[in-house]
Amino acid sequence: MHVRRNSHLRWLTLASLLLATAFMPPRQEALEIQITQVDTSAFPRITVYVSVTDEAGEPVSVDPSQIRLSESGATMTPSEIRALGEGESLATLLVIDVSGSMNKADKLGSAKEAAKAYVRQMRANDVAGLLSFNTARQLVQPLTDDRAALIDAIDSLEAGGDTAMYDALYEGVGVLSARTGRNAIIVLTDGLDNRSRHTLNEVTSLIGPGGLSISTVGLGDPSQMGLNMAGLDAPGLRALAERAGGSYASAADRASLMSVYERYGRALHSEYALTYVTSLALRDGVNRSLSVALASPGLTASASAKYNPGGLVPEVAGANSWSWFFVLFGALVVLLLAPGLIGRGIRAARGSHTPEPRIRLADPPKPRVRVR
Repeated sequence: MHVRRNSHLRWLTLASLLLATAFMPPRQEALEIQITQVDTSAFPRITVYVSVTDEAGEPVSVDPSQIRLSESGATMTPSEIRALGEGESLATLLVIDVSGSMNKADKLGSAKEAAKAYVRQMRANDVAGLLSFNTARQLVQPLTDDRAALIDAIDSLEAGGDTAMYDALYEGVGVLSARTGRNAIIVLTDGLDNRSRHTLNEVTSLIGPGGLSISTVGLGDPSQMGLNMAGLDAPGLRALAERAGGSYASAADRASLMSVYERYGRALHSEYALTYVTSLALRDGVNRSLSVALASPGLTASASAKYNPGGLVPEVAGANSWSWFFVLFGALVVLLLAPGLIGRGIRAARGSHTPEPRIRLADPPKPRVRVR
């Protein structure tokens, strides 16, 4: 009897657990969605590049139609949604620290192997370039799809000198600025920038209408920052990546560094591109907010970014916008010149009358004092 009662209790407990599980809400998978690049080069047609990754930074495949896009609070309906893995070309500029501290513990050798691992996973239509930096910058290899040339360039790197990372990134943004499509910079450094003339703000401000992302890799010890050459400015690298649509990762050895570069490559190849036409079609020079979110059951993630349409002179809507512009410009010129023209007219009117002759009376003679 006692055994039968225990058996009933076990079945009752199991049934209760099954019933409770049936009514539990589905577990929310922790994902990260990120706006990595905003291409406004064909404004008002805008392309927003979006990355979806898990907690480990690995790309996650989602239904692109479940990505919700809004601009300044208004929902945007993309005219085109495509995955970069379907064949869109990716341009990557590998920026590598070759300062003297990279000679320690064969850190430069590890950086070379990681960069070559990234090159080997490039797709047929991808291109990449190599920019090295210490105190100076050198574009060792311009953008190319020739993997052998890239690997030779990587093998040629030698270390020495100080660190000027922001100067190198300033030049790197210029290298990619003329190219449309998906552009990315991956920068590796093992220490604190101590020689740059440019700043983080100048680097991010230089990013033009085509846009790009900057991901950072730290190969050093953050606890030594400010103490010796091995110090790593992890907060600065993280802030740079966040402001430039990229990711930050640190590595302690060759294996983890290669893993970071390979993971960055997989994530870049797995992004989504959403193209839409903005309803705010005037280049008014005002920042606009963008936001993306996942609307799939069991998935929750959102992100935001800003873009600027540019434009020094506000545009006028309508087919005759240029005509209206010249009319308004002419009116402005007239208003500016009006005071001078009116004053000149008044002076001319006064000058047309013959002035009446003026009679000047001689001054009375001064008395003379005669001294005897």
